[in-house]
Amino acid sequence: MSFTQLNPTLPVFVEGKGKGFAFAVIDYGQEHHLIWVVALDGSGEVWSAPNPKVRVQANWTMGRSIERKEEPANVEPLRPAASA
Repeated sequence: MSFTQLNPTLPVFVEGKGKGFAFAVIDYGQEHHLIWVVALDGSGEVWSAPNPKVRVQANWTMGRSIERKEEPANVEPLRPAASA
């Protein structure tokens, strides 16, 4: 397992939770998704989000416009980040 602090943080969108900043990534190796540690803008909560639920935010300056589709009804709940 590896824990990597991101510097700078990355603005992301977590499906089912909203916008936030990823400040770390946990990699459990083969057979596992990357886990993004994200501080949410709206609530201030910190969540560990599996890679398929995390998207980069739109960035007009970088020419990246992202169209969000409707949130699926079967969004799995995310687990909170483990405290150190």
